Amino acid sequence: MPNKKNNQTFEKTPIYIVDGIRTPFLKAKGKPGPFSAADLAVQAGRQLLLRQPFSPTDFSEVIMGCVSPREDEANIARIIALRLGCGKSVPAWTVQRNCGSGMQAIDSAAQAIQTGRAHLVLAGGTEAMSRAPLLFNEGMVCWLSALQSSRSFMQRLKTLAHFRPAFLKPIIGLLHGLSDPIVSLNMGQTAEILAHQFGITREQMDAYSLRSHQRAALAQKTDLAAEIANLYDVKGQLYPVDEGVRPESTMASLIKLKPFFDKKFGLVTAGNSSQITDGAALLILASEQAVNEYQLPVLGRLVDTQWGALAPQVMGLGPVFAATPILKRHQLALNDIDYWEINEAFATQVLACLAAWQDDAFCQQYLALPAALGALEIDRLNIDGGAIALGHPVGASGARVVLHLLHVLRKNQAKRGIAGLCIGGGQGGAMLVEV
Repeated sequence: MPNKKNNQTFEKTPIYIVDGIRTPFLKAKGKPGPFSAADLAVQAGRQLLLRQPFSPTDFSEVIMGCVSPREDEANIARIIALRLGCGKSVPAWTVQRNCGSGMQAIDSAAQAIQTGRAHLVLAGGTEAMSRAPLLFNEGMVCWLSALQSSRSFMQRLKTLAHFRPAFLKPIIGLLHGLSDPIVSLNMGQTAEILAHQFGITREQMDAYSLRSHQRAALAQKTDLAAEIANLYDVKGQLYPVDEGVRPESTMASLIKLKPFFDKKFGLVTAGNSSQITDGAALLILASEQAVNEYQLPVLGRLVDTQWGALAPQVMGLGPVFAATPILKRHQLALNDIDYWEINEAFATQVLACLAAWQDDAFCQQYLALPAALGALEIDRLNIDGGAIALGHPVGASGARVVLHLLHVLRKNQAKRGIAGLCIGGGQGGAMLVEV
């Protein structure tokens, strides 16, 4: 059962989301991408702030999520704030909750507004996964240390003679970042566990993945442009759309892909997993006072937040552990929520969440419910596709799902939505929003 203290309701003090934007999500292509994490947030942020009636210096705070900033991006939120013209007097800080970092930034902003410490906050997340670091291994570090401390020519020669080619084998930061050190499983292996636990087939995974690409491709033609900022690199090349969407995908092409994480017995492939991606998403949160003072439009209102925790081996069920307490607090059924956005780390992970809510024993044992919560109607879920098609820049995804959910609600003249995601290490986050 999730910790009951890991929630934040915002009913007495309204928390408004007045605007938001994100970059196109750029698929990693085996080399560093054209933008650093700070570059991504700054380019999107400039376009967001240009359309506001207030100055960047009017922000109370800037809060950004980022999991793996580059070596010169320490406290990346402060770098982003200064580059956006927020000025030296606006404090900025960075949060890190793995895949939930962007959502954590929003939650932290909301809490600052609720306590009266802030009235206008820029919050979101950014990640350049293609630029994840390669690190020296311990042997190389020790050898370089010995070389540095050698004082005489003979000492240096002796140290040089101890060099071994194995010292050059790097530690790949991205692989370690996507693995759980407590249970020694990578995220794909945890998805395989869920497939086995809930009897999810390869055909079901691939069918869900195909749906994600088809819906994202359709949304690219109609709706996604409203929330996306154009990106330009130093050569003037334009990046206008999410690069991972494959409208040409078919079940026949997906079934040809071999298992990636368990090559002999597995079901999880590159085709039914989220993509390694670069991207940023930013939102502006405001108090009622700020909305009135600056005459701000309101995109939506943040009603409730919940963080849950569970075994790292089944971290993909995080949305179930986070969203269920919100439903219970507000006395809502699954389909009382007009639309859901659940981040698609893996197709089997989303399908496992749906299966868990339909499982009497699971709901009784882990969610303290008398029986299964029920079946979530699939047409309420990720109606414009998700991370399988768009990609999953881990620091940004939590902000993206909230931003997109608000656009979905407004487009469909609906009232209420929940955004949720699983978090590596065995956590989950969820937010209830209304328009």
